[in-house]
Amino acid sequence: MTTALIRSREVRLKSRPAATPTSENFELAEVEVSTPGPGQVQIRNLWMSVDPYMRGRMTTRKSYVPPFELGAPLQGGAVGEILASNAEGFAPGDLVQTMRGWREAFTTAADAPDLHKLPNLGLPSEAYLHVVGLTGLTAYVGIKKIANVRAGDVVFVSGAAGAVGSTACQIAKIIGATVIGSAGGPEKCAFLKEIGVDHAIDYKAEPSLTATLEKLAPDGIDVYFDNVGGEHLEAALNNAKTFARFALCGTISRYNSGDTRDPSSVHLAVPKSLRLEGFIVSNYFQLMPGFVQEMAAWIAAGQIKWRQTVDEGIESAPAAFIKLFTGENFGKMLVKLA
Repeated sequence: MTTALIRSREVRLKSRPAATPTSENFELAEVEVSTPGPGQVQIRNLWMSVDPYMRGRMTTRKSYVPPFELGAPLQGGAVGEILASNAEGFAPGDLVQTMRGWREAFTTAADAPDLHKLPNLGLPSEAYLHVVGLTGLTAYVGIKKIANVRAGDVVFVSGAAGAVGSTACQIAKIIGATVIGSAGGPEKCAFLKEIGVDHAIDYKAEPSLTATLEKLAPDGIDVYFDNVGGEHLEAALNNAKTFARFALCGTISRYNSGDTRDPSSVHLAVPKSLRLEGFIVSNYFQLMPGFVQEMAAWIAAGQIKWRQTVDEGIESAPAAFIKLFTGENFGKMLVKLA
């Protein structure tokens, strides 16, 4: 067994944010990392992910996952390297994925439910945190399982230049749909055109999303993939065809406002016979093996592209997380740890 690291820095939740998180809500601490005992491995994190859903875990509101504990390290997706192993099936140098982000290193049982050895797909290790990870699976589930996108559909995606949104757009195009994507700013809209989106909406430059969407889809939309909520959901409801399908993935526009009111157009769900279905990707983990195979084939065929924003060092993780709510990130927001 190789020599173990004995110190690791980690980011803890110091206080619960009332609105948009600030650096004051986090604290950096240093801890000792134990040598692996029987059946244990020691892992050095190489990459960690920050994601909008983490904002919900910073409150005490009841949700599908428990809140982060004050004074404890936060959690999130991470890719790491085995440094030392005292467990069969794991050797130093193996790449693994866990939900133990927000820390540089740790020791854990090799049979921990969140610990998975990564397959060798010839992709950068950080890709397992987005395009072939839970981010990609989220887009895959929303487009193929929840909305059941079919060739010829008109699909509207909000947050389309983000990690989930851009993947959802490309999967819909592979299926044969016409895709309308909304993003903030000309650079992000140019990226949408680069990945094959038929119509890109710069929502920051449009006085009325509802009117703009009506111009681009005069006969209405068949599918809406919602990452944003708010005005985007309102526009989709107003422009939905009868029997349109909505995959409700996130509502980042109101994560920090505390506004839980439904859009005024939600009443249209009844006369238009709409199907609005929210989903949590953790309920679809059984689809991961098939998804990875399909996604790897699409990537090999040049049908999937991605962008990522990378900050470096564990100390930069809080600022990287905050960028999710200021629009400073482009594509997947990652922190490189080693």
